[in-house]
Amino acid sequence: MTAVVVSGAGRVFDGGSDAGTVALTDVDLTVGEGELVSLIGPSGCGKSTLLRLIADLDAPTSGSVAVFGKTAERARKDQDYGIAFQQAGLLPWRSVRANVELPMQLRGGAGQRGKSGQPNKAERAARSAELLALVGLTDFADHRPHQLSGGMQQRVAIARALARSPRLLLMDEPFGALDEMTRERLQDELLRIRATTGAAVVFVTHSIAEAVYLSDCVVVMSPRPGRVVATLDVPLGTPADRAARGIGLREDPAYFERVSAVREALHSGDAASDRVPT
Repeated sequence: MTAVVVSGAGRVFDGGSDAGTVALTDVDLTVGEGELVSLIGPSGCGKSTLLRLIADLDAPTSGSVAVFGKTAERARKDQDYGIAFQQAGLLPWRSVRANVELPMQLRGGAGQRGKSGQPNKAERAARSAELLALVGLTDFADHRPHQLSGGMQQRVAIARALARSPRLLLMDEPFGALDEMTRERLQDELLRIRATTGAAVVFVTHSIAEAVYLSDCVVVMSPRPGRVVATLDVPLGTPADRAARGIGLREDPAYFERVSAVREALHSGDAASDRVPT
């Protein structure tokens, strides 16, 4: 079964008395189970809009979206995916720990419940502690979101997205607000998470280097109206292999070759695109 299938998707935003804004046009995208696909393109090309269609946070004007063979709406209701956006979206009245535990509370822990039928508190506590250690926020578990920097808030959001070890992660520039060392560490951890869980990932980024390092496939989109102009495989090994190599992979000539290929596709797509005046 494929994780995500987008077929002929378009999105036009109502312009009132005007014709409207065409954000996406005739987009086809397939994400296999366990595959990480990055969406990359210039600002305003519709990357985040496409992610929102997959998450059923918006609806396509044309075409269709399926997630694990279900409608996007059904997949959202079944909580088949974890999601991390550009903005953290934390609940201000809950502690950092309680924000991370929220998805587990809503669906009974990491797939388990106690004898009473209530969520397993010990499991939630262990999992939240593990995730907060992962994102370097163990000492801030009892803080409220307003006590954290923007980058720290985003790390909490990433931990929350991973709470239930979902089969699909939808990630909209989740590492963009982090310092470079933490960003690289979380990239490696995402590779390890994929190797362990087999989760598929749709990953929006503006970083060519990040897209190549993480992805099995990089999808290059044109400027608005967004469409897919190139799909490039990244044959740099399994997630486990990449995580084990770490810095060695970042210095591999094959890695730089794929970075150059994505950059060339971006520039080619920019030159060939139908630009819409702004």
